[in-house]
Amino acid sequence: MPLDAICLSAVAEELRAAIGGGKIDKIYQPGRDEVMLAVRGPAGNVKLLLSASPSQPRAQLTTLPRENPEKPPMFCMLLRKHLTGGRILDITQPPMERLLDFRLETIDELGDRVERRLVLECMGRRANLILLDAEGRIVDCLRRVDGDLSSKRQVLPGMFYRLPPAPDKVNPLTATPEELAAALHNPNGKAMDKLLLDAFTGISPLIARELAFRAGEDPEALPAVLDRFLEDVRENRFTPYVLVREGKPVDFTFLPILQYGPQTECRRQESFSKLLDDFYETRDQAERTRQRGQDLIKAVTNARDRVARKLGRQEKELEATFDRDRLRELGDIITSNLHTMEKGMAVLRAMDFYDPECKEVEIKLDPLLTPQQNAAKYYKAYNKAKTAEEMLSVQISKGERELEYLNSVLEAIALAEGERDLLEIRQELTDTGYLRRAKTAAKREKRVAGRPMEFRSTAGLRISVGKNNTQNDQLTAKQAGKWDIWFHTQKIHGSHVILWTEGREPDAQSLSEAAILAAYYSQAREGTKVPVDYTPVKYVKKPAGSRPGMVIYTTCQTAYVDPDGELARKLRVK
Repeated sequence: MPLDAICLSAVAEELRAAIGGGKIDKIYQPGRDEVMLAVRGPAGNVKLLLSASPSQPRAQLTTLPRENPEKPPMFCMLLRKHLTGGRILDITQPPMERLLDFRLETIDELGDRVERRLVLECMGRRANLILLDAEGRIVDCLRRVDGDLSSKRQVLPGMFYRLPPAPDKVNPLTATPEELAAALHNPNGKAMDKLLLDAFTGISPLIARELAFRAGEDPEALPAVLDRFLEDVRENRFTPYVLVREGKPVDFTFLPILQYGPQTECRRQESFSKLLDDFYETRDQAERTRQRGQDLIKAVTNARDRVARKLGRQEKELEATFDRDRLRELGDIITSNLHTMEKGMAVLRAMDFYDPECKEVEIKLDPLLTPQQNAAKYYKAYNKAKTAEEMLSVQISKGERELEYLNSVLEAIALAEGERDLLEIRQELTDTGYLRRAKTAAKREKRVAGRPMEFRSTAGLRISVGKNNTQNDQLTAKQAGKWDIWFHTQKIHGSHVILWTEGREPDAQSLSEAAILAAYYSQAREGTKVPVDYTPVKYVKKPAGSRPGMVIYTTCQTAYVDPDGELARKLRVK
């Protein structure tokens, strides 16, 4: 669910305790829609993430590493100028609004103490992060909104900040008993969850359904259920929960959810920030990759689609060559009937001695050719089809390998964790000819060498996971020893995984954990019982001239494992 107003108030309560009175040491902008503040708070040094992403806006403390661009964006530079060294005085939230207002005290250019405000609007596609001066005037914002984008509310530097227009609904926290009763009046028999959504501001669809479920769809019981719920909200009785279905987090909230029954587990979390970190980790990485690697994804996808279309045409041409023996047979029939033929004939009707029943067959002829030339034409077509089969088989095999390679690059882009990983993939695509090398930068271009993901098994053995084909080659062909164990999903695109044995026999649990990592960091991440081949590195070879990441192996064992993201996070070496 999106971070609704009530859940956001629970997060705000958590943030006040952690960073209230804290000092802002550093400011980063790791993504287009994300700003990170390093804060020295009452509980120590923490990182505050403010995300104005249209799909997942939120504020939270985070412990996840995020790679920052080499050159900070202009908005980041502006925030550094105004807020570095500032102190967080308060965090407020307008009643039942998806908005947090950070009130800050900073030092201006003249050395005077001044007040600034940083407003995070968590409103879906209208999400924004806005810096205000002491008078409430907009200094700048992450997304500028002019009259062309919105006729109701502009957000531009120099304008005074106005709150988003309030919906024409009742605020359940400030409403009188009479107003609540009037809002719950339901003469038309509207569904109870729909009634709550239409009547009250700040209540999400999930919470509306939960209140209706707890009332047992009894309109008489709904007011009492709503009163108990609002009392919990007023008293800040919030508990972070994540909803898990089939082992995967599907939603989160601030109270136990009962409506889904036993098929959905309601897991309590230690904090809202930890909950949001875990819930959005994979989604954030995918979004950052999409933003930063859009040109790579487009180039590789176009190349893959082009290869796939070419393969389709070649396979049709190859299928047409399968009938070539009939061309040779028709040439034989013409040859055996030369004595009955003369130049100018358009059709030869003769007995087909290749047919078990020796039926008559009609063979088309070229009237401009002699009988001998017509026979030679069929033999030539036969030989051409035979040669075409050989050539097409080679081309199709080559195309299939290219398609497999391009799919592996797309998988590597999805695994990229930052700009360095994407730059390494860009280098690989340039080296393999899929991207053009910039002429002006060719001489001074610096090679980037990224690092594989590092894990430590429960028994303490090191496990390395390549994030792209270049890293896969380095791990398998250059770094790993011949008795280290190599893992890869069977006939499925994925990372090369190396279990470093350190000269001893690896334990069964380490082997199992390495296989699970190989399954998780592959295209079969969402599957079950994924086949993972593993063998000592001495049996893995890289064919001469093969594309990056391509290897062959002569012997292996196969483990069938379920990908486990929680295990990957647990074993990851930060």
